[in-house]
Amino acid sequence: MEKIISKAATLLEALPYIQRFRSQIFVVKYGGSFMDSLDAEVRHRVARDVVFLEAVGINPVVVHGGGKTITRALEKASVESKFVQGHRVTDAVSAEIVDQVLSREINPEIVQAIQDFGGKARGFPGSNIFRCRKFSPFDLDGKPLDIGFVGEVYDVDVEPLRECIRRSVTPVISPTARGDDGKVHNCNADVAAAKTAIALKARRLVFMSDVPGLLRTPEDAASLIRHLRVMEVPELRRAGIIGEGMIPKVDSAIAAIESGVEKVQFVDGRIPHSVLLEIFTDAGVGTEVVR
Repeated sequence: MEKIISKAATLLEALPYIQRFRSQIFVVKYGGSFMDSLDAEVRHRVARDVVFLEAVGINPVVVHGGGKTITRALEKASVESKFVQGHRVTDAVSAEIVDQVLSREINPEIVQAIQDFGGKARGFPGSNIFRCRKFSPFDLDGKPLDIGFVGEVYDVDVEPLRECIRRSVTPVISPTARGDDGKVHNCNADVAAAKTAIALKARRLVFMSDVPGLLRTPEDAASLIRHLRVMEVPELRRAGIIGEGMIPKVDSAIAAIESGVEKVQFVDGRIPHSVLLEIFTDAGVGTEVVR
């Protein structure tokens, strides 16, 4: 009986959050090593969380990654993966493989998983939603480096996404974009998710990854920073606490908050139902970034 009562207590804890967020847009950056699991139940469990959000009246929008799957596909095609400052060098051959993997393999699988759990979803190649400019990192002398078909999203076509939301259908978008040259570019999924949240005036933006959140000490989960204000970020950068892998996420989080997104959350995709635990419980399980 106590177990049954505790389940009711959990539902009651979630109730005020459900009431507060009904009809709001939540953008979820869907990524992490769980996406590469051979166990379909593990690989698709976030899809169940997305369906839960749909069921309680929240409007989820998914932007997904797929870097490890891309690397395997490139290896299979005998194409070497090269990275410059954390960005994948993407020549014409690589760009075609990237687009195939992200938009025609991973994207339909996520859509199907959501539908299998009773939800409604529609997949979009990012190149039909995002416009980008060519992205070029700088070398130590301040000169731009050419890393190929890598783009930085600057515009989001929101109307197809809003049409889905009006019909209570979850858009699922791959992180590719159409460049000003008309070519498909590979884009950072964190940046694409933030641009989507800004364009849709989302209430929340949730980043999933393979770490518990922002850690003061790498590899020490007990050093998790649960609450972070934007004004604290510069000092954490100077201290090296915000490392290379978190920089795009933190920069995107700040841009989203400064554009009106209420809160950005970093959660560990390896934890079952981490999205729900972060959104619908008092304690949460990751790092929340607020103004």
